[in-house]
Amino acid sequence: MIGMDILQPVVALLAWTMVMWVWMYATRIPAMNKAGIDAKNLVGSNGASLRAKLPDSVSWKADNYNHLHEAPTLFYAVAIVLAIIGQGDGFNTTLAWAYVGLRIAHSIVQATINRVIVRFALFALSSFALMALILHAALAVF
Repeated sequence: MIGMDILQPVVALLAWTMVMWVWMYATRIPAMNKAGIDAKNLVGSNGASLRAKLPDSVSWKADNYNHLHEAPTLFYAVAIVLAIIGQGDGFNTTLAWAYVGLRIAHSIVQATINRVIVRFALFALSSFALMALILHAALAVF
């Protein structure tokens, strides 16, 4: 179907989000056990209280998992709009793949070395790709 190519990067980012979910729990659960945290008896706890008891490198995965539920929601919405109006192919698909690649790179940086300047550069570049997609959708629907 015309304009549906953009759904491939959408599904790729959805899958990557689940990779981060697995990575988050694969590091968080052992860290909680090592810290003597009994998850069965936690009541009313929040992320901040748990974060104080875990190494930063463990929390970085959770931070990134949360970040994958922020700006990417705009990506999902604009990609679906572009697919529906038949403009989810060609350059828009290239922009979408660039967005996904940059977000994956952002995840890897944040989950491993967490250098803020590198994360910021990747986030800014991905945001420009997202802005271009939104602009293309706006030009097509207005």
